[in-house]
Amino acid sequence: MEKQDQRNFLIAMALMIAFVFGYQKFFMEPAQKRFEAQQAVIKADAQPGMTATELAAVPAVAATKTVEEAVASSARVKFDGGSVDGSIRLAGARIDDLSLRKHFLTVEKKQEVRLFRPEASEFGYFATYYWADGQSLVAGRNSPWVQVGGGELTPSSPITLRLETPGLTIDRTVTVDEDYMFTFEDRLTNTGDTARNVRAIGSVERHGAYKDFLEATDPGSATASGLAHMGLMGVVENKLRLKKYKPLLELKKIDGETDEGTFPSDQGGWWGLTDKYWMGALVPQQDRPFIAVVNKKSIATGGPLEVRTEGESYMLERGQSLTVENRIFAGAKRFDVLQTYQNDLGIPRMVDAIDWGWAFFLTKPFFYVLEWLAGVLSSFGWAILAFTVLVKLPLVPLFNTSYKSMAKMKKLQEPMKEINERFAADPQRKQQEIMKLYKQEGANPLGGCLPLVVTIPIFYALYKTLYVTLEMRHTPFLFLKDLSAPDPTAIGNLFGLLPWAASDVKSVPVIGVVIGIGILPLLYGITMAALQTLNPPPPDPMQRRVIQLLPLVFMFVFGGFAAGLVLYWVWSNTLSFAQQYFIMRRNGVDTEIGKTISRLLGRAKKPAD
Repeated sequence: MEKQDQRNFLIAMALMIAFVFGYQKFFMEPAQKRFEAQQAVIKADAQPGMTATELAAVPAVAATKTVEEAVASSARVKFDGGSVDGSIRLAGARIDDLSLRKHFLTVEKKQEVRLFRPEASEFGYFATYYWADGQSLVAGRNSPWVQVGGGELTPSSPITLRLETPGLTIDRTVTVDEDYMFTFEDRLTNTGDTARNVRAIGSVERHGAYKDFLEATDPGSATASGLAHMGLMGVVENKLRLKKYKPLLELKKIDGETDEGTFPSDQGGWWGLTDKYWMGALVPQQDRPFIAVVNKKSIATGGPLEVRTEGESYMLERGQSLTVENRIFAGAKRFDVLQTYQNDLGIPRMVDAIDWGWAFFLTKPFFYVLEWLAGVLSSFGWAILAFTVLVKLPLVPLFNTSYKSMAKMKKLQEPMKEINERFAADPQRKQQEIMKLYKQEGANPLGGCLPLVVTIPIFYALYKTLYVTLEMRHTPFLFLKDLSAPDPTAIGNLFGLLPWAASDVKSVPVIGVVIGIGILPLLYGITMAALQTLNPPPPDPMQRRVIQLLPLVFMFVFGGFAAGLVLYWVWSNTLSFAQQYFIMRRNGVDTEIGKTISRLLGRAKKPAD
């Protein structure tokens, strides 16, 4: 039997080693590459588009210039908002040069996140509103808008653009608020001899392969994890519509799509493209019906990804004028900003631009509490620690019951060992005696599972909340520079004492997974191992050894998790240990840690010879 146990143990060890190195290869190394990409300077933007008279087809344009070259090669109007800066290209009146002033690619805050970039540069990404008369664009991709008056666009100074076409003049007043919302107030005047049937067409257009343009915008959050939704996102008829980039570009049908490939809305809404933390979205006039659509013809013919909104048609009689107001959101998905737009502008479900996931009934409340605590404590890190306590408080009675059951099971270890030895040759009788022992002592072998059942959904919901919400990104706490990134410390540089970057240590082949472990994952392994000493071990030697190795395995797994999540788990383990240790001592159960402390104290008190 001993040989069998040894063989099983060696097999388990081999599987765990394979797991650790597999995790290094397929999870840690890609994460490391993303981290290194963050440090690189991202290529830039731009170029003019082409005259369009046909609505569905959008040709692909070769990227030939840098952002700086493209911006310099076309007439523009600069804007300088509280949260955004950049310029509007006059040809087409498109917002195609936009950076986020309050968000940066790295914690050093040396380079702003660039959301929009010109069409001629690599991974062009831009938005505007066109105007159509019937099936022809009268204000299209390269229509020659001119600025009236001059000046720079700021939150306190709007600009006016004018487009004069045969029979139709459009005066566009553009405003920007202190956050991320641009408003296009278009006044159309029919200067011709016949009536015009006009409608506004909003367009958000993105060029390149989806993996590439995610890396171009923000390498640090461009992840293949799938936990955060990235792709089409919008609300029509008060229903959230989602489709990730890959199936979207594969022309997969979207839930709720009509046979014509559209999403009609009579109740307002919005429609756009989202990354993990950033979004470009069209917000057409909310008191008028509109149709949302994905330009599948463009995708099918090798063109860019384009999503559009088409407003209702207006009949503009000779000499008549009409004013229509449409908006473009281009920025960070900050909860407080989205909530303000939802409440003040009446944009339905704007806060759902944050991907709360299927567990929204947990993730949303979790975020509200964390955000409130961060405001009270002036730190997101302390908010996570306080949140852990708040989550555990209502569960104290449940955990107490579970820990009492585990204490009883711990006390029964010796009697059970005796039963196993006495009835080793009679498994049926052994089981009967064990069940009889449980009944006599009022012990429940499954009682210890209750905390696990409760904590798994809490763990997932908190993981999701911390992962998708922007508020933790680049937020420092204690020795951590970014709670949304993995622990930056490493054993290999003595946690920062040696002059080697932790990223370099973690990138060392094979052993990097070991010497790259940081302080928080180590503490997680230690606290998990400490908790295990309070639990009754499985009777099977093989199971016992495997369980003893779990803290080591999970230490490596947690090494790639966001530091904020590992911080929560370390603190949760610490609180659970204190609670369980107290209950077990009250129930007269000695623990391995208690025995060790007693031995140490006993030696300390041992009289000298």
